[in-house]
Amino acid sequence: MDDLGTPHLRLERRGPLAWCIIDRPESRNALTSRMYFGIRRAVDLVNSDPDLKALVITGTGDVFCPGGDLRQEVQNADSASAAVNVGELIGMDLLPFKTVRQSRAPVISAINGICQGGGLIIAMLSDIAVASERATFRGPELLRGIADTYYAQILPVHIGISLTRDMMFTGRRLNAEEAVRHGLVSRMVPHDTLEVAAEQAAREILQSAPEARMQFKRIVNAGYGMIDEMTFAASLASAECREGMTAFAEKRSPNWVPEAYREKRRL
Repeated sequence: MDDLGTPHLRLERRGPLAWCIIDRPESRNALTSRMYFGIRRAVDLVNSDPDLKALVITGTGDVFCPGGDLRQEVQNADSASAAVNVGELIGMDLLPFKTVRQSRAPVISAINGICQGGGLIIAMLSDIAVASERATFRGPELLRGIADTYYAQILPVHIGISLTRDMMFTGRRLNAEEAVRHGLVSRMVPHDTLEVAAEQAAREILQSAPEARMQFKRIVNAGYGMIDEMTFAASLASAECREGMTAFAEKRSPNWVPEAYREKRRL
């Protein structure tokens, strides 16, 4: 019942809380398609099990979640000219974002380290996000040639348009203190107390009335608006995305970077 469909996700029951632990250290917790779907299943499981009242999502080591394993997608291509089908990796039917956004059971993110890509979207859509003082936050999608419309709709609600442009156009990284100050997440705690703080956040949120809380959540989350998934899907199939992923795998600047500004490193 608690199998999430991949050895890289564990569901642990701790009293009324379920902990979904992202554990793929050999790939820095990058999510495969099975892992994306497994997080979605964890949310569904908590909502359907009367013994579970909330879900905490966290990672292992110094990484919470960096998003999808796009480097593996490039490595799996048959040749340098083969199409990189990122859309198959993060297809809209696999993503857990809607499930987190609509979950009746509270979802808490315990952000233990690097948080970017799909991991940052999960954190923003969680009911409470608690960050370790060591956590960092980044949205590198435009550096990869991906027009992620989840970011376009959700990030400005948290941090405003100006900082959204700065983060997304440049790949700027925020530390935990900056993330709290700008409203990206709501709490920062010493690293060694993260799990205790996440459980405390769950305990606090479960004091509120479930039906009233869900009605309030629905209204608040409506502020994100509708996500343009068609544009997102088209971007994942674009030539820019293929070049961005190839450049990422080859540790170089993509070809759209002016030659004078190109670097022999991964952006």
